[in-house]
Amino acid sequence: MSLGPPGAELDPNQAENNPDIEHQFAVKVVEHVEAYWGLLNKCRGSELRLTKLDDDIYNHFKREFPDYDLKATINEDEMKSKKGKDRWRDFIETYKETVKDYNFGTILRSNPSFEYGEKETILVVRMQFYAVEIARNREGLNDWVYEKNHPEQAKAA
Repeated sequence: MSLGPPGAELDPNQAENNPDIEHQFAVKVVEHVEAYWGLLNKCRGSELRLTKLDDDIYNHFKREFPDYDLKATINEDEMKSKKGKDRWRDFIETYKETVKDYNFGTILRSNPSFEYGEKETILVVRMQFYAVEIARNREGLNDWVYEKNHPEQAKAA
């Protein structure tokens, strides 16, 4: 598939779905999910750091989304509405220069009490994942994953 002459911009409205690219995207998403879930199984989320900027991301998220209920199921329609997209876009673009793959697609559990599953996840960009999961971790909402798999340590805590 030719994208045109070097330096030419690709018009997303004219782009075709490429099964190879879609497959590569799906593989990357699954690898990310498996890596993160593996980390939550090995240590409490409250003890986990996802980036070097966790403190900044957490504080920025709490400032920009003070009413965000981390315990509730994410309303995907609200998140992806025009107002929701505008609000998130401003947040996300702050990390354009500092977080690798800041806008790469990934999967987020819609509720911190759910495991990953087809009906329990939504497609988001990496910075939305980081913002929500860092906040969930900080507030102990993901600790249950470790404790479920290590009941002896959960009792000792």
